[in-house]
Amino acid sequence: MSTSPGQPLVIVAAVNGGMQRSRDGAFVPVDPEEIAEDARLCREAGAAVVHVHARDENGANTGDVAVFRDIITRIRARTDVLLQTTNGIGVRRDPATGQLVWPSDEERLALIDLDPTPDLYGVAAGTTDFWHPEGGYPTETPYVNSPEYLKKTIKAIYDKRSTLEYEVVDMHVIARLARYADEGLFDRDAKHVWLLLGGGLGDVDADPETLVFMRNLALSRFPNAVWGVLGAGRDNFRWATLGIAMGCATARVGFEDGLYRADGSVAGRNHELVAELVRIAEIYGRRPATPDEAREILGLNR
Repeated sequence: MSTSPGQPLVIVAAVNGGMQRSRDGAFVPVDPEEIAEDARLCREAGAAVVHVHARDENGANTGDVAVFRDIITRIRARTDVLLQTTNGIGVRRDPATGQLVWPSDEERLALIDLDPTPDLYGVAAGTTDFWHPEGGYPTETPYVNSPEYLKKTIKAIYDKRSTLEYEVVDMHVIARLARYADEGLFDRDAKHVWLLLGGGLGDVDADPETLVFMRNLALSRFPNAVWGVLGAGRDNFRWATLGIAMGCATARVGFEDGLYRADGSVAGRNHELVAELVRIAEIYGRRPATPDEAREILGLNR
């Protein structure tokens, strides 16, 4: 599904990620109070959704459900922004060996049943060699998303009548999702299938040709899908602008993906990136969606 000029744009603010750190003048929120305050500021700037990762007392990413509960409670007390929690958690560095280790399927699946409940969920739709220097991943790291994990996640989220954002980490995952739909796991024609097309992650080029190919391939398999864009590092605004010009329904910015404004300078806080995206969207006749409008666009009212 592509939108027409004048239709609201769902802006997603990914405020911290699992590995990003404050640097170069950018403040990355880490503890629940900081994350909640950034969520409020991003909502006021125009974001309809915030995407959050939890960190432990040392600032390292964590799957601790108690920390997620604290974050959700604090955000809900401050603002009406829709809340999307990660289902990936992120990589950890083993203190004994120094090796990067991904969380287990069981740890990630535990985040499906958080209480309070998030509004939205997200999952990387395939296995990839993850490389994202601007997001804290300076070396290629194998990121495994097993079929068992993906299928359990898809079924559980749709059973909740919530919406699952599929992070398209490479083009092969579109075919993988189409196969799952053919197997009856979900309806390929549903309007709440949300595909997030990533540019600048790993070795996916953030250029117009790549986005056109990804968008066309995605919509050929999922004709009614909501599609959005995520540009990594210094490509965040280039990719977002391309997506807006092509009619994307959602666009994501935030310090998880990159610290930079459109001119290449470093932003101080997440909401500065949101405000800049609002200004770019206005050039194309798009305004930021409210949380209520985002609920309708993303299929949460079905």
